[in-house]
Amino acid sequence: MGSGQVTDSSAPFDFRGKHVTVAGLGVSGVPAAKVLHGLGARVTVVNDGDDERARTQAAELETLGVTVRLGDGATLPEGTELIVTAPGWKPDKPLFTAAHEAGVPVWGDVELAWRLRDRDGRKAAPWLAVTGTNGKTTTVQMLASILRAAGLRTAAVGNIGVSLLDAVTGDEEYDVLAVELSSYQLHWAPSPRAHSAAVLNLAPDHLDWHGSMEAYAADKGRIYEGNRVACVFNVADKATEDLVRAADVEEGCRAVGFTLGSPAPSQLGVVEGLLVDRAFVEDRHRNAQELAEVSDVNPPAPHNIANALAAAALARSFGVSAAAVRDGLRAFTPDAHRIAHVADVDGVAYVDDSKATNTHATEASLAAYESIVWIAGGLAKGATFDELVAGAAKRLRGAVLIGADRALIREALARHAPEVPVVDLDRTDTGAMLQAVQEAQRLARPGDTVLLAPACASMDMFTNYNKRGDAFAQAVRELGA
Repeated sequence: MGSGQVTDSSAPFDFRGKHVTVAGLGVSGVPAAKVLHGLGARVTVVNDGDDERARTQAAELETLGVTVRLGDGATLPEGTELIVTAPGWKPDKPLFTAAHEAGVPVWGDVELAWRLRDRDGRKAAPWLAVTGTNGKTTTVQMLASILRAAGLRTAAVGNIGVSLLDAVTGDEEYDVLAVELSSYQLHWAPSPRAHSAAVLNLAPDHLDWHGSMEAYAADKGRIYEGNRVACVFNVADKATEDLVRAADVEEGCRAVGFTLGSPAPSQLGVVEGLLVDRAFVEDRHRNAQELAEVSDVNPPAPHNIANALAAAALARSFGVSAAAVRDGLRAFTPDAHRIAHVADVDGVAYVDDSKATNTHATEASLAAYESIVWIAGGLAKGATFDELVAGAAKRLRGAVLIGADRALIREALARHAPEVPVVDLDRTDTGAMLQAVQEAQRLARPGDTVLLAPACASMDMFTNYNKRGDAFAQAVRELGA
């Protein structure tokens, strides 16, 4: 881990009269365009799509005096002095190639939020930031719950769906922000410097966007740059510690690990059913502080305990008491479709983890239960399933496969779990979920868990993972009717 005073490149930027192009409408583009217009910039929005939603958003912006070009996201508007892009726009788009050739800087909405965080003389709220392949949203929500339990004014913002830009430019003042950052957002955000930050885990994801695992990891690692107090990493995932070692941080910033085992000094971990802190205590070589019981974590699945430890580490880095960690974890309720217990029917538990859209998330989900009838399948996004199936084989009572790429999972099951009965549903209509749940009920025995953890995206059958989880829950309710 590098040391020394890190230069903050976020110098003041006068937007008055500047021609700023906003790339993309949507969750980040519309707030960015409004804020920039309010700061006196001449704003042009370019957008690839030209659908009804885009036209509605364009009409709203045009009433403010913003220029909007729909169906043309490739051409750099003449006179552009800065681009502010939606995070999902790939770096190899022609717009950015043209910007690079013209010497025009490209920021994401997170970069813009960082640059605007201390305008108008207000004290800027420090950021406690979280990234990782899986668990980001849950960890940030846990963190916000802990910070609120400590009496701090806070919000969970960023990739969680609440605009970070709105948080830093709105009227409400915060003591600290719990910030979820995706690899896309970090790619376009060179300047942010967090109070403390965590990388929860690293597994192959979005490689078509980043180009390689190395580039993906490097973008994740940006979250540690310039950290002031703590860089939090996952002891079980060496790649996260490697990112800490490579980061250039402020003098005195510490590396703090979290582990599901007994913690070493400068770590948080688990001892005899307790979450304990050996990082933010006096004489950490001899002492440990009890933070909470494992049973205070909802749900107490292994990967969720890891999320809780990461959230606790960030909160403790900000001076939060052990009691507030406990109270915040107890008060936390996870979002729908994240290992959500739907019902028990005839002694079988039915659990919705539709949010497990990749193999890494599904691996964690499968590890939480002893005997499982697994409902899986959808769009594989280039994933392979051999390692996932081999690791979970001993836990599988049976499997029910749905979706466009189910054959990939079926073949992995045949190779690594040939004794596990498999039902392959040759259909991709939304009604397949009811049949899948009925087949799972047939395979299950009292004490088993029927687990929807698809390891795939949902868009072959459903609008999103929420709709897929809703269909599962409705099918379960029909079983128990």
